[in-house]
Amino acid sequence: MTVTDAARESVEASLEQGHLSFSHLNPPPSYDLADHPLPTGREEIWRFTPMKRLRGMLEGEPSATQLTWDATLPDGVTLTQVSGEEARAAGELAPNDRPAALAAELADHALLLDVPAELELDDEHPVVLRLHGESVDDLVYGRLVVRVGRHAKATVAVVHTGSARYVATTTVVVGDGAQVNVVSLQDWADDAVHLGRDAIRVGRDAHVRHTSVSFGGDVVRMHANVEYDAPGGEAELLGLYFADAGQHLEHRLFADHNQPRTKSNVLYKGALQGEKAHTVWIGNVLIRKIAEGIETYEENRNLVLTDGCHADSVPNLEIETGEIEGAGHASATARFDDEQLFYLRTRGISDKEAKRLVLHGFFQDLIRKIGVPSLEAKLTETVEDELAKNVFRGFETEQ
Repeated sequence: MTVTDAARESVEASLEQGHLSFSHLNPPPSYDLADHPLPTGREEIWRFTPMKRLRGMLEGEPSATQLTWDATLPDGVTLTQVSGEEARAAGELAPNDRPAALAAELADHALLLDVPAELELDDEHPVVLRLHGESVDDLVYGRLVVRVGRHAKATVAVVHTGSARYVATTTVVVGDGAQVNVVSLQDWADDAVHLGRDAIRVGRDAHVRHTSVSFGGDVVRMHANVEYDAPGGEAELLGLYFADAGQHLEHRLFADHNQPRTKSNVLYKGALQGEKAHTVWIGNVLIRKIAEGIETYEENRNLVLTDGCHADSVPNLEIETGEIEGAGHASATARFDDEQLFYLRTRGISDKEAKRLVLHGFFQDLIRKIGVPSLEAKLTETVEDELAKNVFRGFETEQ
């Protein structure tokens, strides 16, 4: 029996038991590329994505050039290069879309980040992995496994900068009772294209917070999945994004409640400005028959700052049992609140400062949850820089 056949039989058995992801928006996981055919763009999971701007990323061969990387590793944490088989043995979750399957097959190695059991790291000492590309002509496939041991506490930040066409799959395995804060920052140059998938497995009574932040890049399509290894797990899926003229920023979420008494909370906020700025948020929660006593809520808010922008926001709930504590979703897309601006202006605050205060209030509750002080300061500064591109244009002469 081949590895692929064995993996497929394992997937099928797990699906029958209700343990793995399967819904109309999330195909069954498989390492076999044949199970993830080349999309046409008409499929439900691809219809929002500008396929022509992917430039062969779903079919091409990787470049000889790799992203350069360096890491800040607190004492006790290790980062090693491993083979694909070793990545699977470390708990890697099988791909459930074509980009992740390509990354698993074409990446010439994987990185394994290990946080040992019982290790507790404070917020002042995060694990930081910095990945940098040199040219959009480089097509790079990446593979990362983050393994956090039982009852450990850690913050892990993965920062993407520079320029490349980057296709990556990341797995975060959270041990029983662990507390993990994961931050993925897409701070690419304007021409970069990034297709990424972060898959998370939450252990018994563990808590994980995953924050995806997208500001840079030409096309960025991020997919965050969470599933549970045992009852009692909790997951927060948070996100911030700011799209400029011509940018396409797409975030897809899937919370698979495959265990009873689990929790998930999703909150993504985005702002758009400039002609043909486009954002997409797709949220999906699957509550299986065995997932009694779960709680879940997903929310997406978009703030449109100028004309010519477009935001798509689609929340979904798939519920197979009525024995739950609560489930809900909310979605809204709007311009600046005229009442808020009027209130501030009546107190002598200029139009420019009023808009700045409203936007910072919109983002700050999420920025404060990042858990990495240096990144929080950088994101606040980035919001200011983004505002200066369009919203504050024309205010330069204001006293």
